Amino acid sequence: MPFYRQVGEIPRVKHTAFHKPDGKSLYREELFSSKGFSGVYANKYYVHMPTSVLSVKELAPAPSVAWPEAPLTYYHFYTDRLKRPGNFLSARDAMLRNSHTIIHTAHVTADTDLFYRNAYAAEYVFIHRGSGVFLSEFGKIPFEPGDQLIVPRAVTHQLKFKDFKDNKIVVVECDTAYEIPRRYRNEYGQLEEHAPYCERDFKTPEFMPAHEEQGEFPVIIKAGDRYFEYILPNHPFGVVGWDGFVYPYSFNFRDFNPKVGRIHLPPPVHTAFKTENFIVCNYVPRPFDFHPHAIPAPYFHSNIDSDEVLYYADGEFMSRAGIEAGSVTLHPGGIPHGPQPGRTEASIGAKGTNEWAIMFDTYSPLNVTRNVEKCLDKDYARSWLTPEKAWQ
Repeated sequence: MPFYRQVGEIPRVKHTAFHKPDGKSLYREELFSSKGFSGVYANKYYVHMPTSVLSVKELAPAPSVAWPEAPLTYYHFYTDRLKRPGNFLSARDAMLRNSHTIIHTAHVTADTDLFYRNAYAAEYVFIHRGSGVFLSEFGKIPFEPGDQLIVPRAVTHQLKFKDFKDNKIVVVECDTAYEIPRRYRNEYGQLEEHAPYCERDFKTPEFMPAHEEQGEFPVIIKAGDRYFEYILPNHPFGVVGWDGFVYPYSFNFRDFNPKVGRIHLPPPVHTAFKTENFIVCNYVPRPFDFHPHAIPAPYFHSNIDSDEVLYYADGEFMSRAGIEAGSVTLHPGGIPHGPQPGRTEASIGAKGTNEWAIMFDTYSPLNVTRNVEKCLDKDYARSWLTPEKAWQ
C-alpha cells in the first residue's frame, strides 16, 4: 500500500484489551494480513465480533460466457454498445480472462444495499463515468471520473453512485495484490522524486463512524467463479478504528505525471500499478518525443510474453483511427502489432497527444468471452492492409 495510515480510535498497544466506553466489554481486534504474517497488514477494531454469521448459502452460478473457439487474432470491441442493467456487481460483463485475471466492464444503472467481498482476488476499479462514494469497513472514499480504486482482497465494500444517468466502470480482478512499482520507492517505501505521482495524490479512506446496527445484513462473497450469500447479524462497517498498510485507496489518472523522451518510450514508463500477473499503465496527454527525426507513433513490436489490452477513455490515440470512448483493443502475444497504415507517417512532426487510456499487459494469454463477440468490430484484424482499406 502507499503508506502507513491510522484512522479512528485504536489502543496504544496492539493485541491488548481495548474496552468500550462501559469499561467492561471489549472491542474485537482483527489482524488483516497478507502473505501469512510476513506481508503488509492492518489491525481493525470492531464493535461486534467480525466472525459472527447467521447463515450461508451458495448462489446459482452465472451462465458461462466462455468462447473456446475464439481465434487467435487482433480484437477491437465496443464496450459502450454492450449495456446490461444492474448494480455495481450485477451489471458486470466479463470480457477477457485467464487463470489469474478477469477484466469486466459495467454500466451501473441501479443502487443496492448488498455488501460485496472478493475472497480470492484484489480488484482494480476504473471510474470512466459517474461519481459517488466507495464505502468499506475502512471508511469512505469519494470517487469521480478518472479515479482508479484499488480494493485489496477480502475488503467488504459498496459503490454508491450519485445518480444513474450515465455510469461506466472497468473492474479488473487479480489473484495477487496491486502494488506500487518498487522502482518508484526508496528503501523506506517513500515515493521518490522521479515517480509519476506522490503520496499526496492518493485518496485514502476518510473516517466513518462505526455502524453498530444489528439485524440481517447480506454480504455477497465471490470465491473464484462461485458466489455465496452470507447473512451477518452485525453491520459489516462496524469499525471504530484501524491502522496499517493494507486498505483501499484511489488515484486519478488525470494526476499521473507522464514521462517524455528524446525518442519513443516503451509502455512500462507509463506504469501506474503492478501485480505479479500484469502491469497497469496510464496514458495521458503529453508532449511528443523531441529528437528532430522522432517517430512519436509506437514502433511495430511483438511482446512475446504479454497480451496487450487498451481501454480507451477519451481523446485520440496516436496509432489508431476510429476509436471511440469505451473501445478496447486486444493484441495477443505471438503476433506483431503496431500503428495502422498511415498513422506512423502522420505522427512525424506532431507536438503532442491528447489521449486518455489505461493499459493492461498480462503475462499469461487472455481468453476472449462471448461478451466480446456481441460487440466486436469484425473488420479490425484486416485494418493493417492499406491506408485506403484501413478501418474507418
